[in-house]
Amino acid sequence: MLLVGVISVVVLSGTGAHTVFYGDNLRKLPIYSVKTEEKKIAISFDCAWGTDYTDSLLQTMEKENVRCTFFMVEFWTEKYPEYVKKINSYGHEIGTHSATHPYMSKLSREAIVKELTTSCEAIESITRKKVEVFRPPYGDYDDLLIDTATELGLYTIQWSVDSLDWKNLSAEEICSRVLSRVGSGSIVLFHNQGLNTAKALPEIIRELKDRGYVFVPVGELIYRENFRILSDGTQVQNS
Repeated sequence: MLLVGVISVVVLSGTGAHTVFYGDNLRKLPIYSVKTEEKKIAISFDCAWGTDYTDSLLQTMEKENVRCTFFMVEFWTEKYPEYVKKINSYGHEIGTHSATHPYMSKLSREAIVKELTTSCEAIESITRKKVEVFRPPYGDYDDLLIDTATELGLYTIQWSVDSLDWKNLSAEEICSRVLSRVGSGSIVLFHNQGLNTAKALPEIIRELKDRGYVFVPVGELIYRENFRILSDGTQVQNS
């Protein structure tokens, strides 16, 4: 991600909406990563198109005692409620990935509210847990989206490490991409239906554990209040 012409960051009130100056323009930013001295990493999976490899992913994380975050589209949630229950029962965090997987910067406020509200309700009706994190489809966002999500009590989450597993890279290529890019506070993007993600995950987890990293869900990695977001999307705790 290339951000240019940044002058300063302004912290707004509420649950942490932030504004970055781009020349004469203002732009809101989601959370891409977290600045922390602790060696923590958040693994995340976007769920939209199937479940072929989900059991294998869950078995690996159970074996390695790793908890992560699954971002679910509403139609996926409704099609696979048994997997929503299973993922929740393993102790993983569940966030919304919208209702219909649209480019949300093209939507009106009313449409955004509907996308977020109905998708959260679909998840919460199964898990009985409040949804607190949201990932925009395609990583597409604008000020209206972030403001609306914030008003609804959702933290908008992007990623700092993209596995590119959706391109059907080999397990070795996925491992190389992820292991060469992660650091403390990274949020890693995978897809539960990635062709070779389940094959790559055990090596990624073992290698990062050997480096001293621990894994937490996104909601436990981010700061919930008294923070700002830098121009590259890094969330920083205010001193």
